[in-house]
Amino acid sequence: MLGSDSIAGILYIVGTPIGNLKDITLRALEVLKDADLILSEDTRRTHNLLTHYGISKPLESFNEHNSHKKVDKVIELLKQGKNIAQVSDAGMPVVSDPGAILIKKCHEEGITVQVIPGPSALTSAVALSGFMGTHFYFIGFMPKDKNRRRLLRKIKDNELIERFVFFESPERLRKTLDDILKILGDCEVFIARELTKLHEESFRGTVTSALEHFKDVKGELTVVVQKVEGQENPEESKAIE
Repeated sequence: MLGSDSIAGILYIVGTPIGNLKDITLRALEVLKDADLILSEDTRRTHNLLTHYGISKPLESFNEHNSHKKVDKVIELLKQGKNIAQVSDAGMPVVSDPGAILIKKCHEEGITVQVIPGPSALTSAVALSGFMGTHFYFIGFMPKDKNRRRLLRKIKDNELIERFVFFESPERLRKTLDDILKILGDCEVFIARELTKLHEESFRGTVTSALEHFKDVKGELTVVVQKVEGQENPEESKAIE
């Protein structure tokens, strides 16, 4: 059993596939098989993954709606010596997903936390983009409407940000691209849709061409934007609030 030499249990942050179920590490499978409990953002999605690999373990939901209420219970189980794995719907937990409050509490209580690295839509999209540079700004899920435009203006004025990456919903992609065009100009963009899944699509081009291409969007989206330095934007002075 994992952590059998410790009085307290261990919290494992386990990366899981972002699409293709084969993209899981041997270590992740070992941890999931040996865990006493698996905390899951959506138990139905995690159940499908576990079933695929013949793993049967207790599952409990742990998401943005109930995590604050369950932290103390989970901490108590860990103190009793239980080993617990925390997973998200896809990719690395806590990165734009709930769970940080539990990890913070574990650190405060002296409970061991270990990370089991796995797939990430963020790094996968950056690698696929082919944009040059050694750093980028990660937004997470792009905010809506006025908050989105306010953020884009801050990015425009920040010379340290050359590239930025964000997750976006199909329903809002065109609105976001339109705001990028108006505020930042016709930047180069890379859009990864349904990464590692059957209908995976990669698009690279200008914002204008992306608006032409993505007229009826479906699936999960990760967007990488390369800022255009020194480009005049004739629409910048227009009110877009």
